[in-house]
Amino acid sequence: MKKNLLSLALLMFVGYLSTAQEVEFEEFDLDNGLHVILHQDNSAPIISAGFMVDAGGKDLGGNNNPERTGFAHFYEHLLASGPTKNIEKGTWRKIRAARGGNGNATTSLDRTFYYQTFPSNNLELALWMDSERLLHPIVDQDAVDTQNEVVKEEKRLRYDNSAYGQILFAINENLFTKHPYKNKNIGEMEHLDAATLKEFQDYFKKWYVPSNMVYVLAGDFDTDEAKKMIKEYFSAIPKGDKPVRNFPKESPITKTRKAKFYDSNIQLPAIVAAYRTPPQIERDNYVLTMISSYLSAGKSSVLYKKMVDQQKQALAVQAVNLSQVDGGIYALFALPLGDVTLKNLLAEMDEEIVKLQTELISERDYQKLQNQFENQFVNSNSSIQGIASSLVTNYLLYGDTNLINTQIDIYRSITREDIQSVAKKYLNPNQRVEIEYLPKNDSND
Repeated sequence: MKKNLLSLALLMFVGYLSTAQEVEFEEFDLDNGLHVILHQDNSAPIISAGFMVDAGGKDLGGNNNPERTGFAHFYEHLLASGPTKNIEKGTWRKIRAARGGNGNATTSLDRTFYYQTFPSNNLELALWMDSERLLHPIVDQDAVDTQNEVVKEEKRLRYDNSAYGQILFAINENLFTKHPYKNKNIGEMEHLDAATLKEFQDYFKKWYVPSNMVYVLAGDFDTDEAKKMIKEYFSAIPKGDKPVRNFPKESPITKTRKAKFYDSNIQLPAIVAAYRTPPQIERDNYVLTMISSYLSAGKSSVLYKKMVDQQKQALAVQAVNLSQVDGGIYALFALPLGDVTLKNLLAEMDEEIVKLQTELISERDYQKLQNQFENQFVNSNSSIQGIASSLVTNYLLYGDTNLINTQIDIYRSITREDIQSVAKKYLNPNQRVEIEYLPKNDSND
């Protein structure tokens, strides 16, 4: 009876999630091609507004010059804080803070996202500020020089002088040999230094066109009023042509690749096993995300419990599925404890991968995974900013805005057999790069 009651409660909970979390939204296009998504929620006096550009670290400057990396990240800094024709240098954040707002911008290899949150009585201010940086950005030599120094300082702090800060660089440059995913998202500093002012200006003209962006507004507003303001502030952006990409295809990895990478900021070595994964819109990618949670999400996960808690072989262990538009990365990572070798750490992780490939996970572990993803789904839509981010990401990178409501159904549909099948398909030693991430000293300079 007790078991039946628990099962009934779980069914009711899942039923509640499938209805109560429905996110309503409206979409329309301006005449210049800018796609707009609106989500009205008048439950709290707050709005979140922003735009995502279909341009990231994989998109090079200088007419696709391989020695012009980092342009997307450069523009993240430039447009996140001005200046513009009507907003003086150094005042962007002051204007926003004075009206109770906050904001930020982020860049991945696939996209650049700018967002701001304000009390809802500042709707027009938010729209005007966003239109300013798209219509009237100041991209002169002073702005370029200023942001170059900002980017260099970020690279020094986050990557060059941070322990294990370059581990994703090591993975990308060894896993990808043709596709620009092999490049650093932050770019090479000598590339930015060598770029001309015209190259920076041309990059903006090429990628920051309405047909290559999507605007999102979520929160407390009147829909008719918001539409009117959006048309007023963004219709003047020149239409332009949507850029066309033609990236080279990677050859499949059919034999284990081995590499070494040296980091002067570490004392302990690490082992990484990295695999290529399918484009993020494919169902198999969702299964890989579930596998990574099974292996290393929390202290009760398989790898943590085995290698850190029980066997005390590792200081840390992690499995990560990094989704990307053109194909992503699945990586296993571990730090040794004591005299444990990197070879032994890799063997222990491989043992759990083989179990996934040859045995079905237990029903209990499967239900635990489902509960984790139900919880993540709820949390991702628990704030206006979270909803805005999900809407714009789903439209631009997945081609389906309504994934904000249906993505959880994909995870619910994944079976134990799917987990076994996908592990067999993608996570084999002959399909990976094994990277020894090692301390750098005089002997290996």
